Amino acid sequence: MAKPSSRQELIDYCLRRLGAPVLEINVDDDQIDDLVDDALQYFQERHFDGVERMYLKYKISEEDINRGRAKNTNGVGIVTTSSTSKSISGYGTTTSNFYENSNFIQVPDSITGIEKIFKFDTSAISGGMFSIKYQLFLNDLYYFNSVQLLQYAMVKSYLEDIDFLLTTDKQIRFNKRQNRLYLDIDWGAQTVGNFIVIDCYRILDPNTFTNVYNDSFLKMYLTALIKRQWGQNLIKFRGVKLPGGIELNGREIYEDAERQLEQIKSRMSMDYELPPYDFIG
Repeated sequence: MAKPSSRQELIDYCLRRLGAPVLEINVDDDQIDDLVDDALQYFQERHFDGVERMYLKYKISEEDINRGRAKNTNGVGIVTTSSTSKSISGYGTTTSNFYENSNFIQVPDSITGIEKIFKFDTSAISGGMFSIKYQLFLNDLYYFNSVQLLQYAMVKSYLEDIDFLLTTDKQIRFNKRQNRLYLDIDWGAQTVGNFIVIDCYRILDPNTFTNVYNDSFLKMYLTALIKRQWGQNLIKFRGVKLPGGIELNGREIYEDAERQLEQIKSRMSMDYELPPYDFIG
């Protein structure tokens, strides 16, 4: 099909682009499956259409609090490294233990990046019935012409500055290969059953969103990957004569595919990746 909507349809499309069924594409099915996985991984990690921005909700459990407070290690954390070094005076040795906090929650493997965690609490300045903002609306703003919009905007900005200083954003650490979101917070102040909201990016599952298989970049990239594998398989048969005087030239197919892949990856950096934040604007 011209518009593949499944894994097999995408494979068939790429093979037709390479000349099948007129030509025999000398690539094993297992090799093609590996290349499809590689192409999807590259697409999901680099292409802006390979992920979706999500707000995921997580419920804090008793196990999370105990792990965050490191109760399983007598409140001191997990010993990760123990080193013995010679003292400055040269007499005896000193031992240093390095500890790693266990204040993390496990996140799904589909999460590729986390932007931030929304604030756990609301300050008395901007939230609640007795907040300054609420009182401003209650006593002043609802009287027509009693508050100028400019004055209200300036007061609102001032309150937000105070709120930012008093209730700063929580520090987080995340690495895709760990699938752990470290929360550098006071876990002793957390309550079982509370929810946190995670601002993150999640990969698009092609089995659910089948339009992924019809992405123009993915089709082009997978075709070049299969072509390179085809050439690599034929390299060792260079110079072999086929019936009719045809000579196999796997090296030329391989090098042509390498050039195509370089161009495709260059287009990924220029056209399809989200630019670094420092360069926006």
